[in-house]
Amino acid sequence: MSIDHIVTPLDSAQLDSKEHYAFYHEMVEHALKELINSMKSNEICNDLEMVFFKQYSDLLLYSIEAMRIKYMYDEEDNMNIDLADSGFPNYLEFRYLFNDLALRENYLSKLPDLDKVKEEFLDTLLRKKEHVSKQKLFQAASLRYYTTVEQKFIYNRFVQGKIVESPEDINSKYMTSWSFYDVTYNRPFVCFMYFDTSRGNIDNYRNDIYDVLKNSADRHMDLDTMAYGIDRKLLDVFPKHIKRIDLGPLHNVFAKDENVLTHAILDGIAKKEIGLESFAFSLKMDEVYSGSEFKEGSYFSKQTLQKWDYVIKQPYVFAPHRIIQLLYDKAPELMNKLAKPPFQLTDLVIDKI
Repeated sequence: MSIDHIVTPLDSAQLDSKEHYAFYHEMVEHALKELINSMKSNEICNDLEMVFFKQYSDLLLYSIEAMRIKYMYDEEDNMNIDLADSGFPNYLEFRYLFNDLALRENYLSKLPDLDKVKEEFLDTLLRKKEHVSKQKLFQAASLRYYTTVEQKFIYNRFVQGKIVESPEDINSKYMTSWSFYDVTYNRPFVCFMYFDTSRGNIDNYRNDIYDVLKNSADRHMDLDTMAYGIDRKLLDVFPKHIKRIDLGPLHNVFAKDENVLTHAILDGIAKKEIGLESFAFSLKMDEVYSGSEFKEGSYFSKQTLQKWDYVIKQPYVFAPHRIIQLLYDKAPELMNKLAKPPFQLTDLVIDKI
């Protein structure tokens, strides 16, 4: 089945062929790499933030590639793309991968030896001059999946980054990052926090910071609510600046959400004004800064807390030139409300089978 025969129901897109998996993975990989390059060249984030942002994006791409290998020749199960304003794989797909790889040895014990499979492939193709059966292809894909994919690199619901020293031009001494995959939105978020400590070595606070972030900042919420929750639970840590990047939706042919940009692209594809491989990336960046401090609590146990300023909301759009023109034509009100004019990405060029 070629990519021209992609069919998507109202709430989820199911990939059900080798061509679909290859097409989807190539589109996401191209879009993410283009996005990272554009964010860096346009200084959407500083250099240190971009290092961590790329690492989280690499985990995402690694997991989607693992899904491609796992499902490509599987005739019983198919990968689902979430359509609820996302464009990324449904969160459960990541959980399936993680849990599945925990049983790696059990599955490998039931599969044939790799050398034996290679010999059978060569015998079928060269001596018998026949096509390899779907069952043998599935066995080969399963062998590759269970022998090459590592569980530790699968994008988890919460991924903690290291605590490092902030760049010299930042007032706060330390910075940490984390990423989470919000189950409600089925989209990845990347967060950065700049902070100071009251006294002592950072190692005295490291585990406490990690625990609070994992338990209080692992899902989408109002950013000032998140900031206050983190601040209140860390007695001797003083957050000064928190930044959150909402990565998506990825508007593409698989999506069927209520997003205006998605509908513009789907309408353009339906009218053959743009190609099936057309896409656009929405990205929202929220930031909140500490304006001042205040003390809360009893006389003997006062805690210094931050008084947060208003949340700064910055929506961006990244897309190829033709898509930008289309979006201005079909959704000018939304495009004119962006923090900056849309950033141009290169087109995805793909051979249709």
